Order: sequence, then C-alpha cells, then structure tokens
Amino acid sequence: MAKRLAAALLLFIFMLSLLAGCAADKAANPPLASLGDLDGKRIGVYTGTIYDKWAVEHYPNATILRYNSPSDMIMAIKSGKIDAAINTATNSREIIKANPDIGILTEDVLEMPLGIGFSKDNPPLKDKFNTYLNAMKQDGSLDALYKKWFTGDIEKVVMPDYESFPEGETLILGVATGDLPNVGYVNGQYVGFDIELIHNFAQQEHINLEIISMEFSSLVAALAAGKVDIITDGIAITEERQKQVDFSDPIMVTKSAVIALKVNIAQAEKSTTDNFKLDDLAHMKVGVLQGSVHDDYMREHYPGSDVLQYKSYPDLILAVKSGKVDAGFQVKESFLEVQKNDPSLIILADNVFKVPIAMGFNQENDLLREQFNAFLKEIKANGVYDDMVKRWYQDQNYTMPHIDNPAPNGQIRIGNVSDKGIPFTAVIDNQLVGFDIEFDQRFAAFLGKEPVFIDMEFGNLIAAISTNKIDMITSTMMITEERKKQIDFSDPYYELSVCVFGSNKALAASDASSFTERMYQRFYSNMIIEDRYLLVIDGLKTTGIISIFSILLGTILGAIICWLRMSRNHVLQLIARIYISILRGIPVLVFLMIIYYVVFGSVNISAVLVAIVAFSMNFAAYVSEMFRMAIQSIDRGQSEAGIAGGFTKAQTFIYIVMPQAIRQVLPVYQGELISLVKMTSIVGYIAVQDLTKAGDIIRSRTFDAFFPLILTAILYFAISWLLIWLLDAVQKSSDPKRKRKTA
Repeated sequence: MAKRLAAALLLFIFMLSLLAGCAADKAANPPLASLGDLDGKRIGVYTGTIYDKWAVEHYPNATILRYNSPSDMIMAIKSGKIDAAINTATNSREIIKANPDIGILTEDVLEMPLGIGFSKDNPPLKDKFNTYLNAMKQDGSLDALYKKWFTGDIEKVVMPDYESFPEGETLILGVATGDLPNVGYVNGQYVGFDIELIHNFAQQEHINLEIISMEFSSLVAALAAGKVDIITDGIAITEERQKQVDFSDPIMVTKSAVIALKVNIAQAEKSTTDNFKLDDLAHMKVGVLQGSVHDDYMREHYPGSDVLQYKSYPDLILAVKSGKVDAGFQVKESFLEVQKNDPSLIILADNVFKVPIAMGFNQENDLLREQFNAFLKEIKANGVYDDMVKRWYQDQNYTMPHIDNPAPNGQIRIGNVSDKGIPFTAVIDNQLVGFDIEFDQRFAAFLGKEPVFIDMEFGNLIAAISTNKIDMITSTMMITEERKKQIDFSDPYYELSVCVFGSNKALAASDASSFTERMYQRFYSNMIIEDRYLLVIDGLKTTGIISIFSILLGTILGAIICWLRMSRNHVLQLIARIYISILRGIPVLVFLMIIYYVVFGSVNISAVLVAIVAFSMNFAAYVSEMFRMAIQSIDRGQSEAGIAGGFTKAQTFIYIVMPQAIRQVLPVYQGELISLVKMTSIVGYIAVQDLTKAGDIIRSRTFDAFFPLILTAILYFAISWLLIWLLDAVQKSSDPKRKRKTA
C-alpha cells in the first residue's frame, strides 16, 4: 500500500511540475510589442469572422487556429495553445475584466461596419428596418442604446420587457450567442445591443419574434436556406457576405483588438509604480478585503471602477503579485511587516486615509462594552497602553508578555482573524500573537475570564456577533456608520493608516536561484520555521475527524432515509422525499452557514460538531437514493425465495438482499464519499481550523503562493486515495467470485 501511495503522489507532483513548466515556457517567450510580432506565432480567430481572412493575408508564416466560441479561444490563450487572438475591441475589454491575466496588445487592427442580415428574398423587411434605423439615428435613440450597452457597466444593464404579438407576422432571428455587449444569453433570455435593437423594431411592427441560437459560421448558410429570416451578432458587412446576405444600413462601426497573456505583451510588463497617482485607481483592477472599508472607499471615490474582493490578506497579496489585480489596499502597519519578507511589494500611495478602530459587541450586551471602555481608560491612565504601542508598533518587539489570569469567572469568546498579520494578529510558533491578542488577554484578565479565540473569516465576524456565537470582535474593526447599524463599538483604541500597494515586477523576477534551492527554501520557510508543520498536522486531524464522523453518521442517516423512502406509509415517504429534495437543492456552503448561524444560532455548540451535522445530513440525502436504487435493482424473486425457504423478512434482507446491494452501491458510494472529504474544505467559514485553513494561516506568514496550496492539494489527494483503497478492499472482499477463486 505504501508503495502505491508513494507512486501516486510522485505522479501527482510530476503532473503539477509539468504544468508549472508549461507556465514558465509561456512566460519565457519573447514578448509581443507590435502587430508585426504576430507573424510566425499561433493566432486564434473566431470561425467564420473577417479576422480569419485578414490574419491569413497579413501573417503568412503564422499558424491560424479557428474556434467556435470566444470562450474556447480564451481558454486557448490561458492554456498556451495560442499566442494571441483577434476579437472585437469591446468584447476584448469585457474579456480582460473577467480574466486579469489577459491584456490588449493593440486596438489598432481593423475598423468594420456592422449590419443586420436579411434574406435576399424579402427586400421589404430590410427596407422597413432601415426606415426604423434611420429614425433612431435622427432622434438620438440609437446613440443612447449604444452608450447603454458599450460605455456603461454591462453587468447592470437590464433588458426591457416586451409585448408579444401571437397574431402578428412571425419572424425567426438567428443569433450566435458570443460575448456581450452585442449578443449574449443571460438568465434564460437573449440580451445585448443587437437583440434590443431588433426587439424594438419587432414591437414597432407588431412582429412575433422568435430567436434561435447557432454557430456563428452557420448564420449566413441558415439565412440563405430560409431557416431564419434575420441574422445578427456583430456581423461585419463585407463584399463576400453581400453576395448571400442583404445587409441593413450600418448599425455601428466596430474596432478590433489583439489580446494575449499579459506576460507575453511587452507594454504590460511595465511596473504600475511608475508615476502612480491616486486617481489612477479609477482605471486599474483594485483588490480589497471582503467586507472592509476599503471597498466602500473605492465605491465612493471611484464609482464604476473594477474592484475585486478577497476573503483574506494572503489572497489579496497573492493577487497583486500574480497580476490578477494592479493594486491593493492594506493597513500600513501590517504591510510594512509583509514588505520585510517580500521587497517586490511596494507602497504606491501612503496614508490614503485614516480610520479609528474599536472592539465590536452585540447590541444587546451594553455591560460588556462598558466594561471594555472602563478597562481601556484604566490602561491608558497607568501606562500599560503606551507600553503596548511602543513594543508592537515602534520597537517591533513581537514577544507576547505573560499575563496572570486565574480566570475564576468562566470564559469570554473572542472572534478574530488569525491571518491579519503582525503587528495585529498572527500565528507564530503555533500561538496567536499580536497587539490585538495582548489587548484581549489583558481585558480577559480584567474580567477574570479565560479568553477563547475563535478564528473566522473577516466577512463572518459581524454575523457571528449578531447571533451570539462570539462575545466580542477584535480584528482591526474600523468604525463606520453602516457597521454601527449592526453592532456596537467600544471607544476607539487606535487609528489605522491605509496605504495602496503594488508589485515591482522587476524585483519579483530577479530571483535566479535554482529550482532545487527554491523548493528547499519554500519547504523550510513554510514547514520548519516556527514549527508550522504542526499547523498542518492539527488541520489534518480536524479534517479527518469531520470526514470520518460525517461519513459514518451520514451513512446511518442515509439508511434511515432510504427506509422511510421505501416505506409503504405515504406520510413517511413524503417526509423522506421532502428531506432529499431540500438537502440536494441547497448548496453545501449555504446549508452549513444556515445550520451554524440560524439553527444553532443561540446555542453554544462546537463548530466541528456543527460541521459534522451539516455534512452528515447532506451526505445522507445523496446516499439514501443510492441505497434505494441498489436495493430495488435486486430481483424480488430472490426475496420471495428466501421467505419461502423459511427466512423472515429481516433475515432475507440481511443475508440475501443487502450483500448484493452493497456490491451494487459501492462504486457510486465511493465517489460521493470522496466528494464529501473535499467539501470539508469549506469549514473555515464557520471558524474551524481544518487542513485548508492551516494552509491559509501559513500563507499569511510566508505569502508563498505555491507551496501551501500544493501541499494542501497533495494531502487531500492522499486522503482520497486512502479511502478509495479501503473501499476497493471492501468491494473485493464482498465479491463472491473472488471468494470462490481464493478458496
């Protein structure tokens, strides 16, 4: 078994190394500086578009690869199958919004008029549309429609409701649902500039419009064959197409762009630090911590800007380093500590704004808040507060002092975010340390209570305090009017300075050490320093406990639900059906949050136990149906034969039906079991420090994007492989043919 596990792990690591090597090869290609650099490259085009012919004519030494959808072309760029792609400029801008690693080489490629295509057998229809189109051009409504779809936030554009005309003339509109803003398919309906334009025309003429979707390359053929009456999807008017299609007057003129991975575009390699101004944030991708005031700042000062939210600072810093975002917001005091370990991260704008921070309390717990205010006043008066500020912020002495606390008055539950970073909160030598942690311990001693720290995602802290899962929040919580509506704040205990930071890519790329040296250094910094491997071991234990007990309880509960589902009692059947429908219809993460914050909202219960309950219930809903189908697959004649032979119904099931059903259900049960193990990675949302959370904590100290994630993936793979091996052994031991062969 050990040899098979080692071989599997080596194969897994080898595959990851190949992927890393491919990524390195892509980055190592000479960067594209102009259109002339495309000759000899692999160029992707959308099948049937004018870009196909244009690329063939202009780049005879290039390899032209044709794709049936823009999404396929994007995937080809990201996977390195092609070096660049040609698309419309508007669609290209939407593509790079959703794919930060893709950039635009140039928009100075082609300018082409776009039109709506009509059948040559129906000139009156085209004439009616041109009359309607010219009227829109004259009264400015066409320009307004263009601005609606092409200059604003496309995600906020809403299609109007249209009246149907079942008694009117029916026309079939053929579209290729490529990318918005021309034509797309959103929330079960066709949307886009072209769609709204034609819908408005249909309303005016009382036309019953039907829309069908097909490949772009099939539109002209479908129109010529009479399968459709109108075609559209940003179709460029060309002489070749005019031989088969009767085009309307141009509805707009489009520009084209060449897109590629940013690492392959010369101008994309320029550092964002050069001549940075704060107003540049309006045109950049900016990362913020989810639920932070930084997000509010961006929305207020730069509305319409591209803001991406991250659940933790390690994720945000990783996004900046990898180019997913151009800049990020962080508390300056924490960022300076990060910068010590990674000089490639630099401050773009210092002291952007300052905000006071305070402890958060439940709005019904005035006593605890008043006690904290009294404690804060006392330590400011006796000099303890000034000493703390000097040690943590000025001297950068990160050693936790010993604080006597017999704790005769019970416990106080404190919600915190362990990866906030020094000097506030961090895990060093497997212990929570930081200015906020010392603050909490001193306050707990002031109350005579034991501090119990509950590590949570920042975005869940307010929900936890509102449902009394914790007694207070300590996580550099900035005081805002919006938060005051949900929680009560103590008096401010510090004022934070916020900075904007970015990555100096020249420094980031300057590490010339060998692969072996880098891997050793990563292993040492992520696992050995501060005994961080203990975090992984503890997280692995928690993941194992949740997985094993969820599997056992879920299997037992699934058997019970299966029994109810197969009962002759209609009420029991209905209960089982409702249970199965609800549990299979709710996402596991949502169900986990409901169980923790709503069902057990007022109960002081272990989050690990809540996770076991939630995963068991979810697992039971799926395996119950597996059990039922396996049992029903056994011929009823066998049960009747068993009863005729003198067995009771229970004995017949145990000795005849169940062994066969187990063999039937094991293969699918195995897959569901592995899915359950992987699903446990979300328990960090309810303050459980599992394997995934352990990796996040390590990343918060090392900011290594590679090693903690790969290590976590390998460990999950090992757990899954072990479970598969065990179930395979059970399956073989229950196989009667194998038993006879062994005998």
